[in-house]
Amino acid sequence: MKCPHCGHEMPEGYLICDKCGEEIQIVPDFEPEIENSITETLSTLISSQEETEEEPDAEKESDTEIEPETSAPDGDKRGRGVHIVLAFVILLVVGFISYALYAYHIQTAEYQIHRAENYAQKGDYEQAIACLETAYAAYPEEARILFLEADYYYLQKQDTAALSALMRIIDKENASRYSETDVEEAYGKIITIYANQEAYGQINDLLRDCQNERIVSMFQSYLAMEPEFSYVEGNYAEVIPLKLSSNTSGTIYYTMDGTKPDKNSSIYTAPLFLETGAYTVSAFFVNDYGIESDVVTKTYVINLAVPNAPEVELYSGEYSEAMMISAEAAEGCKIFYTTDESEPTADSVPYTGPIPMPLGTTLFKFVNISSEGIASEVTTRTYTLKLWGAIATDTAVANLVNRLVETGYLEDATGKNTRQTGTLSYQFSSVLRVGGYDYYTINEYYDDGTGMLSRTDKVFLVQAYTGEAAQLAYDENGDFVANPI
Repeated sequence: MKCPHCGHEMPEGYLICDKCGEEIQIVPDFEPEIENSITETLSTLISSQEETEEEPDAEKESDTEIEPETSAPDGDKRGRGVHIVLAFVILLVVGFISYALYAYHIQTAEYQIHRAENYAQKGDYEQAIACLETAYAAYPEEARILFLEADYYYLQKQDTAALSALMRIIDKENASRYSETDVEEAYGKIITIYANQEAYGQINDLLRDCQNERIVSMFQSYLAMEPEFSYVEGNYAEVIPLKLSSNTSGTIYYTMDGTKPDKNSSIYTAPLFLETGAYTVSAFFVNDYGIESDVVTKTYVINLAVPNAPEVELYSGEYSEAMMISAEAAEGCKIFYTTDESEPTADSVPYTGPIPMPLGTTLFKFVNISSEGIASEVTTRTYTLKLWGAIATDTAVANLVNRLVETGYLEDATGKNTRQTGTLSYQFSSVLRVGGYDYYTINEYYDDGTGMLSRTDKVFLVQAYTGEAAQLAYDENGDFVANPI
């Protein structure tokens, strides 16, 4: 600012020139529009005054026809003085009104925003923000004032001040002042600043405190909510496929023994099947920004009815002729069994019908497994099958191969044949009673030259005592039949 008396450049804020000593009178900037308005008003008043003064002159001219011209009486002089005083008073009133209008104008939001933008264009953000604060004091409901102020602070890398301005818009106490659009925009700017600072925890806290579901949904990728459980905690009489879900992408960590989970705990990838027993499942969520949710814990008690063990008709013991082993499943269950002394599970061999008793001694274990996956107790049977006087199984296989060569089914004992490029081979399977006689069942396998055997659909029979070969078939009633080869 320059001194109007001597032109010396004065420091900002000084009211007395430090060179010439003259006092500086601060007069607010005057708007051209206001000045033009005042000039027009004064011109109108002056014109009105001139018209008022012309009227007595006209009367005076008309009177000259009757009376000779004399000097103006004292009354006329007083009247003219009153007119001058009245005009002066009017001028004062108009001036006062004009100044009042000007004073009001400079306090409007538009005026202060305009001044702030002018200061900002010159790089004087301090003065620009001062203008905006003046406007906000008078018009706190104008969100654009705070948005502009936040922008100016942000341009000066004053993030804290920018956030403070934006926080005024989302403040719950000011909820009725601003539109939903303004509030959403404010959240967007705040989250952008926090994201640039990588202050993801601040974003999480901000959104958790937000009551507007639309805004939370817009920015939920920054939010780490507690995992949701697909079942409410309590007692159940069935297996529960418990699912854990999160509000956005990330990782869920959990425990099932009541301990507090951490990032070294199990990672949830598939439903947790809760079977009979009590479970205390605890879990928390970590989003892609590393923000952790609170731990949520739920307790489940599963009380399932254990099915009865399978009923096997044939008792353990020694047998001298081929027998079929039958088992009956409990209602709603499937039977699985093993013959290698291991405990049967749902991954064991499924029971689909009567099983031929194997030669020698075999330990069978049967189990019922319900549709809920609950296993019964195991039914155990030990069978010993001895066919006194029967030929050896190897002899039976050799007899079959020789007979197939004799009939032309095979070219030679190596399994070559005219129908396929590979070779056929034969293996003993079990003992089967057909038509009152005991037969060895022998399965056929095909080797395409790679050494991999695949079983064909043919099953051959060899009479256990005579060695006669036959092929297994079924009659019209579905019973086994031995068709001679």
